Amino acid sequence: MEPPVLYRKEGYKAYITFNRPHALNAMTPEGFEMIGSYFLEAQNDNDIRVIILTGTGEKAFCSGADLKETIPLIMAGKVDPEKTDSAVLKNTPVWKPIIAAVNGYCLAGGMEILEATDIRIASEVARFGLPEPKWSIMAAAGSLVRLVRQIPYCRAMEILITGEQITAQEAKEIGLINKVVPKGNLMEEVERVADIICYNGPIAVQNTKKAVLRLLNLPMDLAFREEWRYSEEAFKSEDSREGIRAFVEKRTPNFIGK
Repeated sequence: MEPPVLYRKEGYKAYITFNRPHALNAMTPEGFEMIGSYFLEAQNDNDIRVIILTGTGEKAFCSGADLKETIPLIMAGKVDPEKTDSAVLKNTPVWKPIIAAVNGYCLAGGMEILEATDIRIASEVARFGLPEPKWSIMAAAGSLVRLVRQIPYCRAMEILITGEQITAQEAKEIGLINKVVPKGNLMEEVERVADIICYNGPIAVQNTKKAVLRLLNLPMDLAFREEWRYSEEAFKSEDSREGIRAFVEKRTPNFIGK
């Protein structure tokens, strides 16, 4: 039997793929645990500079927790939140940038994982939503905290309490995703963006993500004082010296992550 989540490395990239296409890539508890473990594996792998997250097949990115297998276990208190929270990166430090390639339905827990990614590119057929209220449950795998911080309040509340789906174009218009592309061009565009990131200085990229997330809710004066602390490592790195040399010599820099 195929595992519910696939993981592979290719050069500087790690690919995490939801892999239950027969169930619109809905996740079992095992699947959620695997996603979290793969995020951490990529974070701890010095070779990896970007993570690409997508779903198997053409119908779904991830439709959330399997209603037949996972939700009843959650309701019965038989799912350890600490093991599944890593899948939505709750208090889990992953500073490698994560690009979501949304190839279809992105619903419930799938959308909550999406909210933990950094760049989001969707196929024109993708649809987004948090349908939990329709089942009298709540989108409590990060959306109650993240969504209102990422898009306008009234649109976040509309998604959270109506449970209705929105199109890829609507998701772009409200700032939930970066770009909508034709169905056949999704991975090409995702790879293009991933390559740009891979050739940037990895210390600068990862410390930028770390600083943005950690400074987000600090008062502005305190955040300004802390900002330099996150950038200091990049400015003092071998890679920064290489970057300046490459600029002067008019060549492509060779960054080593040191």
